[in-house]
Amino acid sequence: MPSADASPILLAFSGGLDTSFCVPWLKETYGRPVITATVDTGGIDSTAASDLESRALALGAIEHIRVDARDAFFSNVIRYLIAGNVLRGNAYPLCVGAERGLQASRLAGLAMERGADTVAHGCTAAGNDQVRFEVALRTLSPGLEVLAPVRDNSWVREEQLAFLQDRGLPLPAQGSDYSINRGLWGITIGGRETLGSESSIPESAWVLSANAFSEPLPASQHSVEFAAGIPVALDGESLPPVKLIETLESLAGSYGIGRGLHLGDTVLGTKGRVAFEAPAAIALVTAHRELEKLVLSAQQARIKDSLASLYGDLVHEGKQLDLACRDIEAYFASSQARVTGTVHFQLRPGNLFVTGVESPHSLLAATRGVYGESAGEWTAADALGYARILSLPGSLQTRAGGKL
Repeated sequence: MPSADASPILLAFSGGLDTSFCVPWLKETYGRPVITATVDTGGIDSTAASDLESRALALGAIEHIRVDARDAFFSNVIRYLIAGNVLRGNAYPLCVGAERGLQASRLAGLAMERGADTVAHGCTAAGNDQVRFEVALRTLSPGLEVLAPVRDNSWVREEQLAFLQDRGLPLPAQGSDYSINRGLWGITIGGRETLGSESSIPESAWVLSANAFSEPLPASQHSVEFAAGIPVALDGESLPPVKLIETLESLAGSYGIGRGLHLGDTVLGTKGRVAFEAPAAIALVTAHRELEKLVLSAQQARIKDSLASLYGDLVHEGKQLDLACRDIEAYFASSQARVTGTVHFQLRPGNLFVTGVESPHSLLAATRGVYGESAGEWTAADALGYARILSLPGSLQTRAGGKL
């Protein structure tokens, strides 16, 4: 039933079927104007952005807003994923889910600017994003009403298409058997193969690496430079982080770097599986980890690794606004003070091989000795004494057990 409330409903808009359906349905159901908003965290070029606006207005939105949040996505999220070398299940770099907290934050801000007390999204009941969006929105604006028409009414694809067709409204592009979500940190791909665990998606379904193995490129040498843990240059050319990631995605993607199939736990407690392509993410995490081996102490690395797993869980679950994340990020930032240097690597089809790493803060170069060749920092007697002291707890346990 139409509401007496004339304030607009702000709809998170991707241009797919679910959000395309939501525009006219919300207008008809609530009798209120609809403003659509797309928070661009990567993967949307100027043509796509223009198409999104045209589609939203044709569907009945009174205004479409595009927010370029790529730089903010790097500064607020990606830099910490790199600092923590975060890979869920030691494989998946949180390609798309990591965006949702920032997107929700921008939506909450837009709602306030436009005088909207209601925000809507097109998530279904089956996925993680419904939880991520709503956790973030309710944390930021507890009084904000959140609508999820597709989830709450269990609309299916055929019903949504019929709704749009009956009203002569434009339909989203059809024909693909695969659902693709693209952002700055990578792409996720879902299809019938990812509903089970037995097989991979076909070669034709990959996006960034479609020809990487059928038309293999020759091996090539490259380098990436970090300053305090931030990637700042690729092959000697200084680039802003977003541009560097976009350039590296194209370069490494053409070699099939970053392909994967991730099977893990969903936010809802079930198992889920998704194909992904994250060439820039995998390349940067691999290079960054190797640089850290050169400049961080064993204790720094051990503490950081333990926090990285927790941080990845919080981001995956949509809890990026939890103050625990700020605490972990503070440690990450501190740990990166000396993570400055250059990592050299070779790209071959399906393989990134780190060939060397250098840093002004190298702990390897700082020692007077040479591992396996000369001690330098200690004498033979020092080494013998250290070994005796180090073995003392074990020796005492053996004596106490009466086995001497």
